[in-house]
Amino acid sequence: MKNVINILFLCLCFTIFKAQQTTVPSIKYEELEKRIQQEKDKFLVVNFWSTTCAPCVKELPHFMEVNNRYANNPKFKMILVSLDRLVDKERVIKFIKNKNLTAEVILLDDIKRMNTWIPKFEKDWDGNIPVTIFYKNGEKVHFNDGEMSKEELENTITKNLQ
Repeated sequence: MKNVINILFLCLCFTIFKAQQTTVPSIKYEELEKRIQQEKDKFLVVNFWSTTCAPCVKELPHFMEVNNRYANNPKFKMILVSLDRLVDKERVIKFIKNKNLTAEVILLDDIKRMNTWIPKFEKDWDGNIPVTIFYKNGEKVHFNDGEMSKEELENTITKNLQ
């Protein structure tokens, strides 16, 4: 019985390890925009965050719980867009491992052009994070400025994912 438990534990650890990213691509705004359009057949949750943003870090466990619940749904995708500086990329990778982030993480290396790309995502976005944008069929259906509760996140997904 002890051997069975040990084997199950190792399988679980391997699954968790495998689910986490070991590298984080750094991209510009145009690439992120293309990426969002490539996922137009899915209900897409795009969360803008940073490792140094307390409300961002606070809401991430809710996002991971919801992401894990929908992980096998081919019509669902979550992307976490880190706004950390490119020089802090290693810190982002360590953060992914320490916080068991299972959603895809991308580092948006385009801080100098924030005033250009922020209004393209949402005209009312003032640049603060966290921000979550929801897309259905490639079109924005909901914009959330600020921290999201698990209930708000679940309700928005349930309302739109069909």
